[in-house]
Amino acid sequence: MADEELRARVDTYVDEVWEDVVEDIRTLVQVESVEDLDHAEPGKPWGPKPYEALSRAIAIARRLGLDAHDLDGYLGYADLEGASPRYIATIAHTDIVPLGLGWTVDPLDVTRRDGYLLGRGVLDDKGPFVLSLYAAHFFCRQVAETGQRLPYTLRCIIGNNEETGMCDVPYYLERFPQPAFCFSPDADFPLICGEKGVYHGEFTSAEIAGDKIIELDGGTVPNAIPGLACAVVRAHADELPVEDGIEIEYLDDGRARVTAQGKGGHASLPADTVNAIGVLVRYLLDAGVCGEDERTFLELERTLTASTDGSSSGIAAADDKFGPLTCIQGTIRTREGRFVQTIDSRYPTSITGDGITSAMSKLAEGAGCSYRVLADEPPFYIEPTSPEIQTLLATYDEYTGREGKPLVIGGGTYARHFGRACAFGPYDPDEQVPAWVGMEHGPDEGISERSLKTALKIYIVSIARLMRL
Repeated sequence: MADEELRARVDTYVDEVWEDVVEDIRTLVQVESVEDLDHAEPGKPWGPKPYEALSRAIAIARRLGLDAHDLDGYLGYADLEGASPRYIATIAHTDIVPLGLGWTVDPLDVTRRDGYLLGRGVLDDKGPFVLSLYAAHFFCRQVAETGQRLPYTLRCIIGNNEETGMCDVPYYLERFPQPAFCFSPDADFPLICGEKGVYHGEFTSAEIAGDKIIELDGGTVPNAIPGLACAVVRAHADELPVEDGIEIEYLDDGRARVTAQGKGGHASLPADTVNAIGVLVRYLLDAGVCGEDERTFLELERTLTASTDGSSSGIAAADDKFGPLTCIQGTIRTREGRFVQTIDSRYPTSITGDGITSAMSKLAEGAGCSYRVLADEPPFYIEPTSPEIQTLLATYDEYTGREGKPLVIGGGTYARHFGRACAFGPYDPDEQVPAWVGMEHGPDEGISERSLKTALKIYIVSIARLMRL
């Protein structure tokens, strides 16, 4: 089929199926598919709600004519069999981060407003996942009409554990060969050809909570900058100083709750954010609301939150591919009288995870804390001159009228787990988005229907061209 005819058919197809696309996104958004290991069981390794989302995704894939399978609840896949068992794949995920605070719409539904879809997962990554299924459905129709199979099998991999470690992909790769090429619709356009290393660690204090600070609690997940953090302290509310960004609530028995307001965001994009943990810590220190041992821990917190480039922690680094390192503090909790703080660092090739561990361990030792590594994935890079990357970029250029340049990011996507892969849309950072539309991992997460429609067209045409390589 000539490109001009293909594009005309794709335009007609997207208009025809669009309302079904939105309703299928809604079907997935309605499930609060946050990892829940406390209720995991055989066949549901990430918990009941992620499994429910996976099951709904498989049902949608089957309705659209794909041969869909559940891999023991870890993840799934849906095939359109081609002339060759070698396969081209997409991979997107049906799990989400916790809902968090600050929503003005129902996070577990799709709200349509002025051309935008709002709801947890519409952008990251349930909406893009549904696009991948409908891209495959286009080819199902084509095969049915012509009787001619695609040169390669087309597979839509249904991830179910992306937000909390991507432990689903190793399970998949133990059972199936690598795809000839794979792209993940879980990032920005034009195209992501490289990803910084992703490092998570955790500080744990000695048993010190309760002198003046009864509880510290902030953030929702380690890979997001918290917009809210609070402390329950032994102090009278009317004796605590008034300060912008701080809310003080009277409790009984001489206690008060201090809540700090920041500006949240994704861990890999700390610019223009304000970490609420840092705001809270500085307030407690300045107000003298801490015992001596608690002060030592808060001083460590002040050091950690003083920068987002790792300079205050002694791990600042940069290289010519990935630019500077980032390091943020995602969650703080009180557990059995101890304070527990997580960090998230996205690092270039000029430093290693071991180097970060060494620096953090020294900080922990000086503050009387223990420290452990939670996860460490090295940087990923695919040459932008490869034919697959050039094919995707050319398709993006045609649909947008702009020359797309491959990017590197601090975020981690499924692409890093495959030999030949990249992350490819659907969000276009050049789009002017209203202030009331939130970003991924935040309240009122949203994306325009125009962006999603364009992405679906780009995906279909890109897959057709990849099949010719």
